[in-house]
Amino acid sequence: MQATDTFINTFSMLGEFLTQFQDGSRNDAPEMDRLNEAHFESFKTMLEDEHFQNPWFTPESVKHALKGIATMLEETVLKRWLEAYQISPLSPGDVKIVGLVLAGNIPLVGFHDMMSVLATGHRVLAKPSSKDDRLIRKVVAILTDIDPSLEMRIRFTDDRLTGIDAVIATGSNNSARYFEYYFRETPHIIRKNRNGIAVLTGEESEEELTGIGEDIFTYFGLGCRNVTKLYIPESFDLKVLLAVLDRYHDLYQHHKYGNNVDYYRTIYLMNLVPILDNGVLLLKEDPAIASPVGVVFYERYSEIRWVQKQLMARSEEIQCCVSIHSDIPDALLPGTTQEPKPWDYADGVDTIRFLTELT
Repeated sequence: MQATDTFINTFSMLGEFLTQFQDGSRNDAPEMDRLNEAHFESFKTMLEDEHFQNPWFTPESVKHALKGIATMLEETVLKRWLEAYQISPLSPGDVKIVGLVLAGNIPLVGFHDMMSVLATGHRVLAKPSSKDDRLIRKVVAILTDIDPSLEMRIRFTDDRLTGIDAVIATGSNNSARYFEYYFRETPHIIRKNRNGIAVLTGEESEEELTGIGEDIFTYFGLGCRNVTKLYIPESFDLKVLLAVLDRYHDLYQHHKYGNNVDYYRTIYLMNLVPILDNGVLLLKEDPAIASPVGVVFYERYSEIRWVQKQLMARSEEIQCCVSIHSDIPDALLPGTTQEPKPWDYADGVDTIRFLTELT
């Protein structure tokens, strides 16, 4: 239990540090003085400049990611998460080296996997994405400043992962096939593409439709928890939704996002594909779950049972579901897809269980 208590103290301190960057004001608590003197200004500058390294990582996107992580790292949340497991301190011979192939689609997306490995007492060998290399290394530097013993348990590499006992790899469907072959003899979790979906009832309030907009547009739609597909009643007027989503029109000024919208608008118009367009988002009727950035697919339904069957049949494509419909179990409320708790495991695979069962 002592190891778990140390973990919770260390990571909750990191959460307190990250919370400061929601408004950029320093926490004057004495326990934060040393950490802030060492890291506050350099971290603040990195957040402001990260979009020069990766244009998708705007200050707003990075702050949103930090807010989600800081919420995860609240002491009460960490305790609730780990109380569900029997995590005992490991003997030196039981400690494994867990390779992490980190994605780079949204800021610090690989943080949860790293945290899970450390929570179970194992060691990390991480291969970060070139799209999200600086942030994760900086967060680890802050973490090891809080608890110097972690420095011996976290390593980064830009080469192939070798000398590992297990691996957690996240990537596209194409890279997942490579991972499954390459790591076929190693205990592994291999993650593929998944996306969020929303099931509308037609009774959503303007506030709830705005929340759907947050689920669509946060991180420009690049995250696996972003809504890329809508199931809507046959009578639902999509122009009502688009009118609400006009408030996100400033996103079109982001050159990469705006170029994406322009590109797909041109492709669809040239091919006479019917679309709805409010300038910042294209809506296209399509049975697929995953849509391009700047586009959301939709399908109409007459009976909710048909939607339920779709969700069951396509569960391996779906990361999360948003709905206020009482017949959609475990649905998230609109506007909450990017606020996962530590126990909201990607692809529904319990990472802690996997790590504690390594032998």
